[in-house]
Amino acid sequence: METKQKRATIYFDPDLHRALRLKAAETDHSVSQLVNEAVKLSMAEDMEDLAAFEERTAEPNLPFEKVLKDLKRRGKI
Repeated sequence: METKQKRATIYFDPDLHRALRLKAAETDHSVSQLVNEAVKLSMAEDMEDLAAFEERTAEPNLPFEKVLKDLKRRGKI
């Protein structure tokens, strides 16, 4: 099954663009391949973060003020 690719215009910092072009040449990949892989990795990390948040939704909320009061009461601050 062939995947149609979409075109987008992305503006890079000049130094970052140079480094990206050099990495592409060294790894025998295109800049597009490197950017696609980086975006996929970033989105995978986002999915992991969302899963972690979901797992913790049942945990009780702990207000910051209460934490501070508890630390003071125990002589930690």
